[in-house]
Formats: sequence, C-alpha cells, structure tokens
Amino acid sequence: MRRPVRLMLTGGGTGGHLFPAIATADAMCSRVPGSEILFVGTRRKMDKASIEQYGYATCSIHSKGLKGKNLWSLVQGLLVLPVSCVEAMFHVLRFKPDLVVGVGGYVTGPVVVAARLLGKPTLIHEQNSVPGLANRKLGGIVTRICLSLPGSEKSFPRGKTVLTGNPVRRELLKLAGKCVGKHEINRTLLILGGSLGAHRVNEIVCAAFALGVPALKNIQVIHQTGRIDTETVRKSYQASGVKARVAPFFKDMAAIYKEADLLVSRAGATTLAELSVLGKPALLIPYPHAADSHQEKNAEYYVQGGGARMFLEEKLTPEILAEQLAELLNDSEELNTMGRAMRERAFPKAAERIVDECLALLKGTEKTNSDGVW
Repeated sequence: MRRPVRLMLTGGGTGGHLFPAIATADAMCSRVPGSEILFVGTRRKMDKASIEQYGYATCSIHSKGLKGKNLWSLVQGLLVLPVSCVEAMFHVLRFKPDLVVGVGGYVTGPVVVAARLLGKPTLIHEQNSVPGLANRKLGGIVTRICLSLPGSEKSFPRGKTVLTGNPVRRELLKLAGKCVGKHEINRTLLILGGSLGAHRVNEIVCAAFALGVPALKNIQVIHQTGRIDTETVRKSYQASGVKARVAPFFKDMAAIYKEADLLVSRAGATTLAELSVLGKPALLIPYPHAADSHQEKNAEYYVQGGGARMFLEEKLTPEILAEQLAELLNDSEELNTMGRAMRERAFPKAAERIVDECLALLKGTEKTNSDGVW
C-alpha cells in the first residue's frame, strides 16, 4: 500500500506538451489514489484552461523561449531567467512535491532546475524524435529520462533513458480498439493543421478538392483550420460542392477521431501518438519550420512502419494530394493495412510506464517505514 504522491508536472506552450502531462497525472491518480497534482506552466490562458478542465490545480511562472529568437527576444528571455528560477523555487517549496516531472517547453527548465537545487527527484519526458532545447539541457541533471520514440536516446546521457512512448488522453484510450471509421460508402477525411502552420495545409487541401476529381465527390470532410482560415476554408468547400464540417478547433476530439477513415495532418508527436493508438492511417505534412526538423523525423517512424505516407510541404501540390486521397479513400484494403501498421507502432501503456518510472525513483529516495510504506 503506497501513500499518496505529491506530483508536480511542468511544461506547456502547446497541446502537444500538455496532453501527455494530463495523461500522466490521470495515470498517477489511478495507480495511487489520493495523490495530489500541481501543474506549473506558462501564463497562457489556453494552457490553464486545458488543465483545469481535467480538474487539476495550476500555477505559472514568468518565462520566455530562447531558441530561434531575435536578439531582443533572446535578451528578454535571458533577463527573465533569474525571476523564473526564484518563482519556481517558491512553488516547489510551497507545494513540497515528492517528485517533479517535466514534459518539455521553455517553462520546464527553471522548474526542474529549482527542483534539483532543492533536492527533489526529477524526471523529464521527451515527446519528439529530436529533443527540444530545454530537455537537452536538462538531460545532464535529471534522474530519469522517458522517451517517446526510438533513436532519441542518442541526445541524452547513457543509462538515464527508458522508452515509454507518448501518453494519450484517457478519452482516446477508451476509443481505441472500438470499431471506428471504415465507412464503406461516404468516407470521412479529417484534416488537422496543428497548433502551428495550419495555413499552408488549409490551402493545399482546399485546392485539391477544387480540382473536382470525380473519385472525391462523395467524400465527407471534417477540417480543423486554426483561428484564421475558418471562413475562407468553409467558402472554398461550398464552392467545390464538398460536404464539410469546418471549425477553428474541435473540443471533443474523441468524437471527431471516431468518424475519420483517413487523416491529413502535421506530424506533431502527440497527434501521431493519438493516431497510432487509434489505428488511423494518415498523410503527413510535417511543419517545415519545426525546430531541428523534428516533425519530419517524427513522421519517419510511422512511415517506416507502413502506417502513414509523408509529403514535404515544398514538394506537395494539390494535384499530388488529390491523387493520394482518391487512391486511399477508395481502397478499403490499403486503409485497413495502414491502420493496422499504425497501431503496431503505438504505446497505449505509455502513461503507466512513466508512472512506473516515477514510483521507482521514489522507492530509491524514500525511507521505508515500519509498515513497509515508502
């Protein structure tokens, strides 16, 4: 019987960082009932709202990114670092966590450093095939490093890494394994631009349908456009005579994924983890400006397994995309084959594996009391 864990999670800036953290928190609370969770994140309202809807407490620190910034932004980021560290130490001292887990993003650095200075065991989780700047720098000081994809261990000290996979939200895990998609008459195509760089994806997809390819006439489209392009995309589908449901964002992603037979998507690590757990075939268009081309490398893992096809944005034309969509959406056998291949690359127990590592660290740092409780 384990006593409840006080777990501090830190990270954010995109849903790709937050959702795995939420899944890890859920897994910890399920494994060790009564555990207390605190998220230390950015000051973005979206981050705070995303976490609080799952019932977890949040707080924030002042922090700014450093990589890829102009000189003035870099100076601002460096100047705010001492403030970030002091604020992080305050939150660690106040919450008194048993363990601090970082999931990436610039806010992770000060919090994990503060935790180490205060003698707390620390663990980081890396979602991408190419680790971000914060996690690379933290790799030398943390106790354990959990990885989502094979190959990324090359960026970290030997002996600290363990392959766990990338955690997926509980509502999507519940959906996995059920009969989803596979509409034999009117197939459904889902387009996800991602939190960055959706505009060009929106343009290419709309232009592909505007070609009027006969094989795409009966396709149903669900298109998540991002904030800017919603009306433009909606009007484009109307002009092309395409039945489409268009929105900036969809809150109930489980319901949306359930309908999809094929996706056109960026190659963010968390989206790919979700697609693999659900067994969803995809045409991937990596965001070309992602740091260290990590989206392209993320995609390669799933392409090599046969579950996805990748197209570099600068080489992808509406004609090529229309041809690929027409081919796949009219080939049930290939869609099913790709779906199975996608699922073979999934890590459905990723959150549980991370919790395993957390509890193993705590066993090594806590003294056993007379009842055998760590």
